[in-house]
Amino acid sequence: MRIGVLAIQGDVREHRRHLERLGVAALEVRRPAELSGLAGLIMPGGESSTIGMLMTESGLLDALHAKMAEGFPVYGTCAGMILLANHVQGARGASPTWLGGLDVTVARNAYGRQVQSFEADISVSALAPEPVHVVFIRAPRILSAGSAVRVLGELDGEPVLVEQGTILASSFHPELTDDLRIHRYFAAKALRFQEEVAAQPAR
Repeated sequence: MRIGVLAIQGDVREHRRHLERLGVAALEVRRPAELSGLAGLIMPGGESSTIGMLMTESGLLDALHAKMAEGFPVYGTCAGMILLANHVQGARGASPTWLGGLDVTVARNAYGRQVQSFEADISVSALAPEPVHVVFIRAPRILSAGSAVRVLGELDGEPVLVEQGTILASSFHPELTDDLRIHRYFAAKALRFQEEVAAQPAR
C-alpha cells in the first residue's frame, strides 16, 4: 500500500517516517500525476492559503477534489484540516474554502500564535483507552460540525479530531510525537479504500 504526503509545506518528513514505521510506502506529492496509485493522502500543516494557492496553480486541488468525490481517503492536520473544511473563519471574517468535503466550520489560528503552542493528552474514542499525546501549533478550532461528522477526540470538551466518511482531520500534529495510533487509524481507512478499488470489476 502507498500513501502520499502533500509536500508543499509542513512536517512532510515526520509524516513519512510515521507511515514507514507502520510498513506503509510513503510518497511525496506535488503534482496531480503523483496521486495515481495511492490509497490515501496526508495533508500536513503550514499556511493554508499558501498551500491552497499552490495546489490550485499546479492543478492538484482539482485533481484531489475529483478523487475525493470517489471516496479517496484524505487526512488533514492543522492547515490540512482548514483546506478540508466547508466553512473557514479568519481574523477578518469568512476565508476562502479550498477542497471542502468536511462539514465543519473552523477558525484559523484560534488556539493562539506560535509562541502559544502547547502539548496535551486527549482521549480518542476509536483507539485504545490510553490517551494520545499531541502537539498544537497555531491550531485551528472547530466551531461547529454537521450531523455527518463524527467526533473522535476532544480537548476541554471541544472537538479536535473528527472524521466524515473517508476524511479524517485534526487540529493538532500527531507526527511530532512517537505515537503511531492516529496514522495507523488513517492507514486502515486507506487499506479499505484500496481493497474496494481492487474488488471493482475492470472497465
